[in-house]
Order: sequence, then structure tokens, then C-alpha cells
Amino acid sequence: MSTIANRRWVLAAYPKGIPDASAWRLEEVPVPRPGPRQILVRARYLSVDPYMRGRMAEGANYAASVRIGETMHGGGVGEVVASEHPDWRPGDIAESMAFGWQEYAVLSPDRTGPGGTHRIDPGLAPIESALSWLGMPGMTAYFGLLETARVRAGDTVLVSAASGAVGQIVGQLAKIAGARAVAVAGSQRKLAWCREIGCDATIDYKASGDLLAAVREACPNGVDVFFDNTGGPIQDAAMKSLAIGARVVICGRIAQAARFGEPEMGERLLGSLIVSRASVHGFLVFDWYHRREEALARLAAWGREGRLRFREDVLDGIERMPDAFLRLLDGSNFGKQLVRIAPPA
Repeated sequence: MSTIANRRWVLAAYPKGIPDASAWRLEEVPVPRPGPRQILVRARYLSVDPYMRGRMAEGANYAASVRIGETMHGGGVGEVVASEHPDWRPGDIAESMAFGWQEYAVLSPDRTGPGGTHRIDPGLAPIESALSWLGMPGMTAYFGLLETARVRAGDTVLVSAASGAVGQIVGQLAKIAGARAVAVAGSQRKLAWCREIGCDATIDYKASGDLLAAVREACPNGVDVFFDNTGGPIQDAAMKSLAIGARVVICGRIAQAARFGEPEMGERLLGSLIVSRASVHGFLVFDWYHRREEALARLAAWGREGRLRFREDVLDGIERMPDAFLRLLDGSNFGKQLVRIAPPA
């Protein structure tokens, strides 16, 4: 293996605002060898996710930042090509959030928690599903909506970035729970998909003009659950439209990407919480990984029943990793953004 090149993207500089391609550098290094109780995995799919912008900063976050010259953090799924672990064999399929932006990764199956390694059954769903609806995005929707927001039948659920990796599952889980789902996205094409998977009403935040009026028209009795994947003006409009006893889940803030690390701009709306008696919850899916198997079992069952559908946006080749990530930041992606690294063996 040492004669085969492993291409990897490392962080070249901490960006200010929206990154460009100069933030990363593509390197070739020898393929690493697994140590005792480790496995070597060749990537088939790598994931890019909004949380990665927070890892590209010097300041403290909920997880350690990527160091300059270090392989960019990220999840992946691939095929075991060498194993020094008694429970793993070449040909097994492994998924891990510890993969990184590289073609080959050494993983430690004994590690637990969010950076752990999980065996994937290719017969259950396409293996890339482990990075989308049967993985971290699906779990985010599951625990964020069903546990943190405590969605109930009859609720009106407003979800931003509703055609994205998490948002499209939130909308469908809301319908499964007997709630009314209202989707916010940035194009009619994306909103058509949201309607196709069952959302009751849609809002084009780029074309609506008066976003507050659009939210209030779509949610005439107020917003019972706001699942916030973006922050920014959508959040402002939602916070002014909360029903009594509303629950707000703050999951992402991609609208802040151009001002990362700076104070968020907008109105101060905490007084509205007194009127609505609403609760606001910061949400991090990693806090729920101890219940990973429960969530994936239920998501898989709903998938088999045809109650969950999912759209993915796939680019090809390790060279496309920065392009794929930047698509998330400007909203060019349509569905869960993935990069296909290698074809099936």
C-alpha cells in the first residue's frame, strides 16, 4: 500500500468570511498502514456539511478546529482494504465521521461516540445513505424534531433549508408525526421537491419580498415548531410568528457564513419569547449519539415503508471537495451534498 498515493485536502489558511479554493491544498502522501486493532478504508463517498465552516476557524467551538496543514475533517464511507482488527475483514463497508477529506483513512473501530466507526450493511440501502438519511443528517432531523422540539400532531412546523440534507427529513418526519410542514428554501425547483415529499406550504425566501408576511400567510395560526437550519432573516421572521408555547430548535446558521466569528446582525427578539412563552434550544446531534441505533432503526423502517424519500447532490472525484463545500455556502446544492471518490470494487 505504501507505493500508492493517498490524495488528501489539508487546510492551508483560516479564511475570513466565505472561503475560496485557496483555503485548502491538495497533497499526495503514501497510503498509511493500520496499526493494531485498526483498519484501512478506501473512500467511496465523502461528505461535506455546514458544520465544517466552524472547524475552519482559530477560535474555540464545540469541537477542535482543523490545524493549518492538517487533513480537513469530515465523514466518509468506504471499503476496508486492510485490517489489523479481529472483527473486520477486507471488503467490509465502514462509515466514520473521522474519515477526513482523503482517499484512504486509518480508522479505529474500538473508538466510540461521534468519531466512531460503524459497519454498514450494503443490503439495507445504498452505502452513501450512511452519510445522509441513514446517518448524521437523518439523526439530526430525528432527535432535533422528535426529541428536542417534541413535535405533536396538529403542530405547524416551519423548517428552513427545507430541501437540504437535514431539512428534507424534518419535513417528512413532521408529516409522519401528524403535523403540518411548511418549507422554506431558495428556489421554486427546491420547493417543488418539498411539495413532492409532502410539505403543505412553501416559501421562497429569495423571491417572497416581505418574508415576515410570507411566514404569517403560510402559518396563519403561528409557528409551533421552528427548525432553524440557517439563522439570518428567516430566523427573524419566524421568531416574530411564534405560537403560544412554540419550540425553536437552533440547528445551523449557514446564513452567517460570510460573517463567521462576528456578531450576528438583526433585531433583538427575545422579548417575543415572553409573549409566546416559547422555548429555544441549541441543538447538536453529537449529544445524541448514544441513541444512534434507535434512530437509524426507525429511519430505516420508514424508508422501507416508502415514507421517507431523499435527494442527493453528487460530484465526482477527490478534486471536487472544495467545490462541493462551497456549493453548500452559496445554496447551489440541491439535497445532501456528497463527493463520489471511487467506484465499487
